[in-house]
Amino acid sequence: MTTNRLSQNPLHKLEKLRVRQSFDAAAEHYDDVAVLQREIGERILERLELVRLEPCTILDIGAGTGVCSQALGRQYKKAHIVSLDLAPRMLQHARQRGGWLHKQLNKWTAKNSYVCADAEQLPIADHSVELIFSNATLQWCDDLEHTFSEFRRVLKPGGLLMFSTFGPDTLKELRQSWQAADATASRGAVHVHDFVDMHDIGDAMLRASLADPVMDVENFTLTYPDVYQLMRELKTLGAHNMASERRHTLTGKTRLKNMAAAYEKLRHQGTLPVTYEVVYGHAWAPLTRKNEVTVNMPVNPMNPGLRR
Repeated sequence: MTTNRLSQNPLHKLEKLRVRQSFDAAAEHYDDVAVLQREIGERILERLELVRLEPCTILDIGAGTGVCSQALGRQYKKAHIVSLDLAPRMLQHARQRGGWLHKQLNKWTAKNSYVCADAEQLPIADHSVELIFSNATLQWCDDLEHTFSEFRRVLKPGGLLMFSTFGPDTLKELRQSWQAADATASRGAVHVHDFVDMHDIGDAMLRASLADPVMDVENFTLTYPDVYQLMRELKTLGAHNMASERRHTLTGKTRLKNMAAAYEKLRHQGTLPVTYEVVYGHAWAPLTRKNEVTVNMPVNPMNPGLRR
């Protein structure tokens, strides 16, 4: 039986306060560097176009600066969009998205709500939304099974969950370079966020009683002139390491240089490769609510007393 690694291994325990603070600090310049996140969001939106769905209420979990929330509002013009994020400054930028003229022309904010909350503890009523959309957010959740149970709770029967997250090959070059630098150290540290395997994510959805989960994966390779630019960009994204077992003291210059030297061995055609393993998934809320019993009674079509 597969277990949710995030809820079992203390190395994967996240410090949610630091996650919030990190993304608050990143909010102002997040859109300047979130190129991959925007591309992934656009690909999920394209997948949604293939689904026959007319949601009245959409919950965008991990809405960030509101790029996908705004796109969802354009795609589902009659829907009420609830933008939820752990970081209040991210939501502040989401409110301001588009400027005054855009808001007057599209009236987008009139059908949008903003909720500052944790995806693992949704302040949302049971069975109240038809679509949950989440782009590049689930990697910040400690317990995926519990998170998916929350998603199922707020989805209406037959509602859809559509999401993306990052898989274990994400930043593998950076992780391996740090491991090489730590090889001679008396005690290693968690330098790079750990990501959950696609199959474990699917198992967590099944244990949370979500129906018909479908998963697939896509690898992206970005390039950087040096590892220091990569690390600066991760910090600007708010996406640096949040594991509770990370190193809490400053990393020594020698160890940092050793890591950079190890990464340099991967240089190809003048640049350093950076892998992102993107996991896509979707599932449905069961048509029958949990603990609800459906009784099928045979009807005799010839009995006039049972006809409408």
